[in-house]
Amino acid sequence: RGKVRGEIQALHARLGTTTVYVTHDQVEAMTLADRIVVMRDGHVEQTGTPLDLYDRPATEFVAGFIGTPPMNLLAGHVADGQLTLADGTVVAVPPTPSGPLTFGIRPEHLIRADSGWPVTVQAVEVMGHETHVTGALGSTAVTFTMTARDFPQIGQVVQLRPDPAQMHLFRNGRRITAP
Repeated sequence: RGKVRGEIQALHARLGTTTVYVTHDQVEAMTLADRIVVMRDGHVEQTGTPLDLYDRPATEFVAGFIGTPPMNLLAGHVADGQLTLADGTVVAVPPTPSGPLTFGIRPEHLIRADSGWPVTVQAVEVMGHETHVTGALGSTAVTFTMTARDFPQIGQVVQLRPDPAQMHLFRNGRRITAP
C-alpha cells in the first residue's frame, strides 16, 4: 500500500492535474491529499488541509476519524469553570459556559508526569518509532503515545497530564475551542 501511495503521488506530480481520490482510509487521505473533504452520511463534516483537520477538527466525528491512534474523546460537564469527566477527574479549561461537553486530547498530547490522571495500563503496542499505550482512567479508555523505550507494563498505574495548549472542547458534536 505504501508503495502504491508513492506511485500515485509521483503520477500526480508528473501530470500536474487535479485529482479526486476517494478513500475510507484516513492514512491514505492524510498522505496523498493537498485538501481533504471528510463526509459522514452524505454530508460534509469538514474541508481543509490534512494538518488543518488534524490540528483543528471541526467536529467530534472528524476528531475521532483523523489520526492514528484517534483523539481521546471524554464526556464531561462544565460547572464553576471546571470540567469534570465522567469518572470524576477534574480538568482546568478555558472560560466555557456551563453544561455538558466532550473533552478531546490527542494521544501524543497526554504526557507522563509525576502527578496527574491515574491511568491503569491495559495494552502496550510497540511500533518501533513509538509506542501506543491504552489504559483506563476510571471506567474510560484513554490512549497515549510515547517515543521513550521505558514504556509501562500492563497493570501498571501511570500518571498523565493533558497539554493545556492542545485541548479541544466540543459541545453538541461541534468544536467550541481548540489550540
